[in-house]
Amino acid sequence: MQLFVDVILPLPLASYYTYSVPQEYEGYIAIGCRVTVPLGKSKHYTALVARVHNEPPQGYEVKTITELLDETAIVLPSQMRLWEWISKYYMCSLGEIYKAAVPQGLKGEFKPKTEQRIKLSKRYSDTIAINLAEQFLSRAPRQKRLLNTFLQLTKEGEEISRHKLIEAAGVTANICKELVDKGIFEVYEVEIGRLDRTKGSIQPPNALNEAQQKALDEINESFAQKNVTLLHGVTSAGKTEVYIHLITQALERGEQVLYMLPEIALTKQIVERLRKVFGNRIGLYHSKFSDAERVEIWKKQLSDSPYDIILGVRSSLFLPLKNLGLIIVDEEHENSYKQQDPAPRYNARNAAIVLASQFGAKTLLGTATPSVESYYNATTGKYGLVSLLTRYRSIQLPEISIIDIKDLAHRKQMTGAFSDPLTDAMKEALANKKQIILFQNRRGYAPLLECRNCGWVPRCKHCDVSLTLHKSAGKLTCHYCGYTIPAPKICPNCEENNFVNLGYGTEKIEDDLQNLFPEARIARMDLDTTRTRTSYEKIINDFQQGETDILIGTQMVSKGLDFDNVEVVGILNADTLLNYPDFRANERAFQLISQVAGRAGRKYGRGKVFLQTKQPDAPIMPHIIDNSFLNFYNNQLSERMLFHYPPFYRLVYVYLKHREIHTLEECSELMGVRMRETFGHRVLGPDLPPVARVQQLFIRKIVLKVENNLSQYKINDALNKLQQEILSNSRYKSVAIYYDVDPL
Repeated sequence: MQLFVDVILPLPLASYYTYSVPQEYEGYIAIGCRVTVPLGKSKHYTALVARVHNEPPQGYEVKTITELLDETAIVLPSQMRLWEWISKYYMCSLGEIYKAAVPQGLKGEFKPKTEQRIKLSKRYSDTIAINLAEQFLSRAPRQKRLLNTFLQLTKEGEEISRHKLIEAAGVTANICKELVDKGIFEVYEVEIGRLDRTKGSIQPPNALNEAQQKALDEINESFAQKNVTLLHGVTSAGKTEVYIHLITQALERGEQVLYMLPEIALTKQIVERLRKVFGNRIGLYHSKFSDAERVEIWKKQLSDSPYDIILGVRSSLFLPLKNLGLIIVDEEHENSYKQQDPAPRYNARNAAIVLASQFGAKTLLGTATPSVESYYNATTGKYGLVSLLTRYRSIQLPEISIIDIKDLAHRKQMTGAFSDPLTDAMKEALANKKQIILFQNRRGYAPLLECRNCGWVPRCKHCDVSLTLHKSAGKLTCHYCGYTIPAPKICPNCEENNFVNLGYGTEKIEDDLQNLFPEARIARMDLDTTRTRTSYEKIINDFQQGETDILIGTQMVSKGLDFDNVEVVGILNADTLLNYPDFRANERAFQLISQVAGRAGRKYGRGKVFLQTKQPDAPIMPHIIDNSFLNFYNNQLSERMLFHYPPFYRLVYVYLKHREIHTLEECSELMGVRMRETFGHRVLGPDLPPVARVQQLFIRKIVLKVENNLSQYKINDALNKLQQEILSNSRYKSVAIYYDVDPL
């Protein structure tokens, strides 16, 4: 009987594609294996087998798979189950998940890293033969030196890296080749891999203080009753030490642990602490690794000796795990856990909870500033709740000063972006050999360039946004599509050279600081300065080692970094956080400001935080000053209930995109009408999003608010049917419709 497979292609396709299996592969092909398949007239793809069966499809001629690439599955059944949940809940295709989850090297050709090794040929394997070889080389001193170096560095029958041998002997590669040609050496390739196999000394976990031990005990008690527990611990309370003890317990039970972080920048500090305790049982996984490194980690997790602990960002959720017992989601409130574009637009925190439940594992959510949804789930009994509200060594939380920069500017007490109180505090900190962190949530030099004569502002030709000036590169760049042009010398509108920079980006802050404090050592951490993994590590290491005095950064500096010597933190413009048009703006502002403030005074005394704003009377300010999360949370909860927002309602954003604005407006209006027929008053829009054109595509947005007691899967099914109905109209078939479920 003919065998068929349904496969997942790395494309946004709504369903599986079916292929027939050649007879020579029958008995070998299995779910989770890769196959090469033809698609269309000339294209071939690496597809993933999702189903093996004997049911011939009807109505079309079935193509045959070209090649079976694996003897065993490279995607496990547990991974497939998670993919299926993400596909159904977040309304995306399995092909989009396959493309995002699996390293590119497993969807195409992967070449393992190899090294050339040298060994003695068989005829020179005894002492007599070696002595004859040395006599034979008496008139070739460099060849003889190379042979003697080999004998000194190796024992009988051993091999050595060709590069290491040549370097140790101080000769060229040609000398080594001559010994190979004479039959004295043999050279061959060995696969060595790219993973760090360094074995350092390990030590037991640090003893917990009384508050930490109490939290650990309460977490274990909570896990006896609940699968998910929220650990609400203030900044610098020592949550990581509690995590280490929980990991130790899991390893003693023979379980694997997934430790998730929101930001690559955090991995260096955390992995250093974990490796002191767990050595090379821990593996790292994030997007700054090369694709080849990610492939090797993937394959190691499929092997008989996988890492027991995986530390990584949201993509680590997709790794093969066979015996998962614990997931730790650190800084659980962070919106970095939510994938925005492209699909799948999943929340890794929520997907981690589902993954853990599929294994019967436990999930710990940890943060100093819980998300409103997580705290609501904890206080209503869905999750367990454990508090750790004492800072390590009982050091007080930092003193927060609200600086009214509107008033100070009027009184001429501002130097650029810096208020006099902040400047004075920085001078004092530098004099006392203390460090400073400054937070500015805009990268580049200036967000806006304007001609003073005529008001011309350079804008992106593909998107409805102004271009950001990057002075060091001499360019104006769109932060949405990457469109870049040289910074103009004269205005193209009035042909005058009278530009003014409006606003401050991190690059301009760095420039101004150099003028204010010419002796200070200043570093900047933003997307422009952290393109590579090593750039992250260098910036953090230099600051940690005291080789940097002032660190300027975007949101990266807020996310759990632990520095002992920071005395002053400056938040240069809180208004960019408060004025964002989103119902979560106050929540994000509270979280971000509290987290940035928490970088100050972590070890040697109380820190100082200067929060610069033009809105000192904003309702959020007293909660920030007092660090009163509970008051802030209760205030947010009443607003959310009144206006039908999470955690009382779930949201689905429906986006429509098209190159022709009239076609888009017609289609979006029709979609809105049809959604109201199904969902009634729960539908808002269509409206313009904050940026209504990106990459030459116009955008409209429809908001759907649904009660928590309604099935998300039934809602998704209804939306899919509406989409199919609308796109069946030839006028709208080229309109792109996609969904953001539980948007952040």
